[in-house]
Amino acid sequence: MGSPSAFLRTLIVAALAAVLAFAPAHAQQVVTITTTVTTWTYDEGDDAGADTIDEDAALLDDEALADDAEFAATRRYAPAATLTTLGHAKARFGPFSVIDASTVRMAGDVTSASPRQFAAMLAAFPGLRRLEMVDCPGSLDEEANLILARAIRRQGMETVVPAGGSIRSGAVELWLAGVTRRAAPDAEFGVHSWADEYGREANDYPANDPVHAEYLGYYREMGMDGAKARAFYALTNATPFDDVRYLTRDDMARFVTLD
Repeated sequence: MGSPSAFLRTLIVAALAAVLAFAPAHAQQVVTITTTVTTWTYDEGDDAGADTIDEDAALLDDEALADDAEFAATRRYAPAATLTTLGHAKARFGPFSVIDASTVRMAGDVTSASPRQFAAMLAAFPGLRRLEMVDCPGSLDEEANLILARAIRRQGMETVVPAGGSIRSGAVELWLAGVTRRAAPDAEFGVHSWADEYGREANDYPANDPVHAEYLGYYREMGMDGAKARAFYALTNATPFDDVRYLTRDDMARFVTLD
């Protein structure tokens, strides 16, 4: 049998173990609940705008938002002007604002959600034929940008840069997708080199690298011949990704037909 002091130490240890065992049951737990409220706005007198709210919300899913965050690190320009520049809209789908049965205006970046938003817009307003590009900084997702461009072409849309309008980077590719193209005398077209996720730009790749074929093929698909496609591609890549070169309406007319 152990000594009294050893027995006392055993009792103390047992008591401490009991306290620790019951401590979680008596500990106060603090739970913080954060509530996020999303407000969708539309013209109260316009049923078409109301009909598109739920559909538009569904398009902005978690996957799309995650993709946009990933591309934000390599975004080309600051966000465009707010939608107040678009005037009275019947309905809005991401950067697109439907003005009437045939006209939609665009302001803002192309994101991974943009092709789905465009498709939803056409489902609701199948007669849209005119895309006015008011203030379009470019794209956060190059793949989505080309998907959207080809959807514009399939719809047979006219692309227009109105007076005071500015389109840059990937938005220039969207404008090229128009079956017919128009631009005001003061319209501006900002171009520069593309860059991949590693920060490498077009001129960092050999001239015969297959990476160039996608862009050259797209320009030819949109109506440029081989020589003009190569010349335009070289022009854009002559300006570094972090800079911009502004072209005029007349500059663009060297490469594609304007109406």
